[in-house]
Amino acid sequence: HDPVQTTKTSVHGAINMLGLAKRVGAKILQASTSEVYGDPQVHPQGEDYWGHVNPIGPRSCYDEGKRCAETLFFDYWRQNKLRIKVVRIFNTYGPRMHPNDGRVVSNFIVQALLGKDITVYGDGTQTRAFCYVDDMIDALARMMATGDEVTGPVNVGDPTEFSMLDLAGLVVDLVGARSKIVRKTPPTDDPRQRRPDIALAQKHLAWAPRTPLKEGLTRTVAYFDKLLADAAVRDALINEPSA
Repeated sequence: HDPVQTTKTSVHGAINMLGLAKRVGAKILQASTSEVYGDPQVHPQGEDYWGHVNPIGPRSCYDEGKRCAETLFFDYWRQNKLRIKVVRIFNTYGPRMHPNDGRVVSNFIVQALLGKDITVYGDGTQTRAFCYVDDMIDALARMMATGDEVTGPVNVGDPTEFSMLDLAGLVVDLVGARSKIVRKTPPTDDPRQRRPDIALAQKHLAWAPRTPLKEGLTRTVAYFDKLLADAAVRDALINEPSA
């Protein structure tokens, strides 16, 4: 929606926080993203893969912003001996997601609960790996507790891969909806597949996700169902165009 501000948030935000951490001698964690891998040509993605990102595409404000933020973190580490932690987060979901945040899990659940069609971009065979929020928080806490020699980057996500059609079908089943799946043109540079190699997380954090997708989605559906019981929230979402 606002690509310039998106880049500024990643880059200026990193500079501001790194400067603060330097002044007060704090340890600092960068919540980076699997988007640094772009539309990957290596699968699954390990931290030694440099990525395949279009630097001038409509998604690049986020991809390149996060890549630049990682550069800044490691330059502060090399130049100022700052204690840094960098994790690359793969799709996280769970209760307390914003119903209009535009991410696929919230989109599908809200559409199904409202009886709308489920919007799938492209043929639906593109894949993602979904990590439940409690598992993600556990990984971040473990990363911050590691010694200063563990800087990252470390992939954090669930290595189980699902297609968009798999996800849509599971949501429809859990909600008990009669929603139809409607296909739309995929956005430019939309990655075909994403799955983390979490060997480093297992080695340095003794971590692996524990929440299966169906279990996590069940909790997330219950949260959104309760949220939509608020008439004002429900009316606002009903009047929103389908995502």
